[in-house]
Amino acid sequence: MGDILDQSGEDILAALRTRRLSARDLMQETLSRISAVNPAINAIVSLRPTDVLLAEAEAADAALNAGTAGSLTGLPFAIKDLCATAGLRTTWGSPLYADFIPAKDDALAACLRKAGAIIIGKTNTPEMGLGSHTFNPVHGATQNPYATGKTPGGSSGGAAAALATRMVALADGSDMMGSLRNPAAFCNVYGFRPTWDLIAGDATGDTYLHVMSTNGPMARSPRDLALLLDVMAGVNPRQPHGRPPAASYLAGLPTDVRGRRIGWLGDWGGALPMEPGILAQCETALTEFTEMGCTVTPVATPFSADDMWESWCQLRQWSNAASMAEDWADPARQALIKPELAWEIQRGQALSALDVHRASTIRSQWYATLADLFTRYDALVLPSAQVWPFSIDIRYPESISGHSMDTYHRWMQVVVPVSLAGVPALNVPIGFSPAHDGAPALPMGMQIFGAAGQDAQILQLGHAYHQRTEWPQRHPALL
Repeated sequence: MGDILDQSGEDILAALRTRRLSARDLMQETLSRISAVNPAINAIVSLRPTDVLLAEAEAADAALNAGTAGSLTGLPFAIKDLCATAGLRTTWGSPLYADFIPAKDDALAACLRKAGAIIIGKTNTPEMGLGSHTFNPVHGATQNPYATGKTPGGSSGGAAAALATRMVALADGSDMMGSLRNPAAFCNVYGFRPTWDLIAGDATGDTYLHVMSTNGPMARSPRDLALLLDVMAGVNPRQPHGRPPAASYLAGLPTDVRGRRIGWLGDWGGALPMEPGILAQCETALTEFTEMGCTVTPVATPFSADDMWESWCQLRQWSNAASMAEDWADPARQALIKPELAWEIQRGQALSALDVHRASTIRSQWYATLADLFTRYDALVLPSAQVWPFSIDIRYPESISGHSMDTYHRWMQVVVPVSLAGVPALNVPIGFSPAHDGAPALPMGMQIFGAAGQDAQILQLGHAYHQRTEWPQRHPALL
């Protein structure tokens, strides 16, 4: 691997713009790295032909020479396999779409292409994006680059693993239930879930009610997150929701964070079981903020975890039942749907309108409670996961520290407070579990979140933290 692939996305793009690096050479280095690493990791899928990619890189060089380049021109980019890409196989990890080739791009893919990114292929994901464990019957499982045989998390597990192994410099992800945060934590990189309506989606189907999932950037530093967010953020006038972005998240990143008030929520007063070592790892990382002049204080349990969980499950079930209604109505297609999604659909179809209303009312109450908390704190912190990366051979953890998990996703409950409220959250890497008895050290992260619209402020905290720690740079995945 050439040294260029160890550099940040920002530095790579600067080298392209100043012509110290050609897009063709960058593409060759990238493809060489993928050839060397991806067979063991399986992070990038549906890779496009080499001759086509080199031709597109040469076209990018021509645009760079002519001064007509976009902000990402010449950068190899693999898009998550939940995003439709024109002419490029998009499977959602499902046998329902194993050979599907879209006729047009989703909004995110179109945005990245417009900025000049060269779409090289897709990053692997769980089937239909469900479950923070990246395996599916179309492409198989993605390995954790720090410990093969362990999961990289999900659903943006392929993106996180590709970043950690330097196969890509920047990546996109999507997050309904921690999918930008959990895999970033498991792979020692950064993942940012922006305020829900900051990144425009596609104006198709219902655009009013299903306000749960969002796209977002992933990278090996907050500067690269901000660079990519500057490209991704924007308003779609054909959608009823939308939040105008900042002029530049990257330009506003360097700032003095002294005096910021940070609240530590821990395990939510014991409501969220954690594997040993996770809370202590977070508390050690929080001392970095104290040393930067921030105030870090414990926060008493602010809201019922059970009420939030009930609201989240019902709204998620309703959303999945709605999005999969046509496939579920066809017996042949229904037979191809994985058990966890079938469970979601069946429970969603059993909900009444009043059930959904009550769930949304709880959500509204939590949002109001959180807004009050943010009058006293500039940011709140939770672990990004309740377990360390686990074996790829299991579908999901069935217990945590002696506590049985009653659903396939209960082990991910720690991400629900952010997802339910739709506020911005940043996973920051916080180090590794101790290596012992031949077991590898495993990565972990914590989520820093703020009030709706405070995306820039959360990224500023992450940037200040990264300048002190640089976990992805100091502890690269050695493959």
